[in-house]
Amino acid sequence: MLDIQRIRRHPRQVQENFDRRGADISVEGILRLDEEKLRLQTDLQERTHEKNLLSKEVAARKKQGADAEDLLLSIRDIDEKIRDLEGVFRSRAEWLQDILSRLPNLLDDDVPETAEILYHFKEKPVFGFQPKSHIELCRRHGLIDYETAADLMGSGYWIYRGAGARLEWALLNFCLEENQKAGYEMVMLPPVAREICGFGAGQFPKFEEDAYKIQGSGQFLIPTAETVLVNLHRGKILKETDLPLKYTSYTSCFRREGSRDVSERGMIRGHHFNKVENVQFVTREQSDQAFEEILRQSERLMQKLDLHYRVVRVAAGDCSAAMAKTYDIEVWLPAERVYKEVSSISNARDYQARRTDTRYRDEKGKLHYAHTLNGSGLATSRLFAAILEQGQDVEDGRIKIPEVLGPWMGSDLYL
Repeated sequence: MLDIQRIRRHPRQVQENFDRRGADISVEGILRLDEEKLRLQTDLQERTHEKNLLSKEVAARKKQGADAEDLLLSIRDIDEKIRDLEGVFRSRAEWLQDILSRLPNLLDDDVPETAEILYHFKEKPVFGFQPKSHIELCRRHGLIDYETAADLMGSGYWIYRGAGARLEWALLNFCLEENQKAGYEMVMLPPVAREICGFGAGQFPKFEEDAYKIQGSGQFLIPTAETVLVNLHRGKILKETDLPLKYTSYTSCFRREGSRDVSERGMIRGHHFNKVENVQFVTREQSDQAFEEILRQSERLMQKLDLHYRVVRVAAGDCSAAMAKTYDIEVWLPAERVYKEVSSISNARDYQARRTDTRYRDEKGKLHYAHTLNGSGLATSRLFAAILEQGQDVEDGRIKIPEVLGPWMGSDLYL
């Protein structure tokens, strides 16, 4: 959530920032509503002060045995005006709060207007044959059962079978183990959260309709572990000396999203998938360094898996509403000849902490909102597809599995 004081002090800067996102938001309209709310608040204070003065005069008259009926009539008239003002004030305050809760974060100055490819890791794999898609490879090796999943769950789901289930489990274990080695505390989360978590993460109320709601419970199925992790210290005051706090968590993720894009068939986009997420709570001074550290951690995982990928600085119009900046790690799918995102590394600055009231006290005793950052470490379903497509090494579809997955896959690293 944005600080209303910042909007008041720098309206032009804030408007230009919203315009960079392509957001249809009028800062002038927000400030008009804010001014009306402040005027009503001042009127209420003045009426209340007037009533208090009259009440004191009534008490003085009664002490002297004098009549105070005229003052009591005035007080009743003021009470009626106060009730009317309170109703209008509450209405305007709730309206303003709802608008503020839907505003996106302010983008960092270095976020580009169009996406920028920063660099690549490795060269694209070269094949002496037409590479097969992960869908064909999954069916050939019995790794994924798309048909039964469609019958039992509907479109947008898949069932891992045999070596496919082991490969997915190996990827999850590999990511979690490597993240813990890098200093992240592992957290096991339920896939369910209350709506306050969606609000705290900046996903609600704007994207509330995209969530899978649990009827009559005020709960929903989480779209990512970040939704809960950034709420872990809700309402708390942390010690500056305890920061950074670093968490990693595997969860099932649920999203109401589909695609007609042929490059997003199979496991590329679905309603349910697995993901390991990294989240950090840091001070303002640690924020930029933490962003680089989360990026490097996700890249270390990709490099150990020996997959060709690229890093992209995400454009202003494509940054999620809660984030001030985002870099994507995109893996190459040779059969589709496209790059697909397997990790988004983002800095929310103090946007989420303001929504969750997560603060820290510095050495001088002053309170500050924490900065929160997140990065997929990693999204395993797309990794699974990339390992199959980049790892196919003969025309009959034999697939080489990355050596780092050996502890979970066994000594034979070929499917």
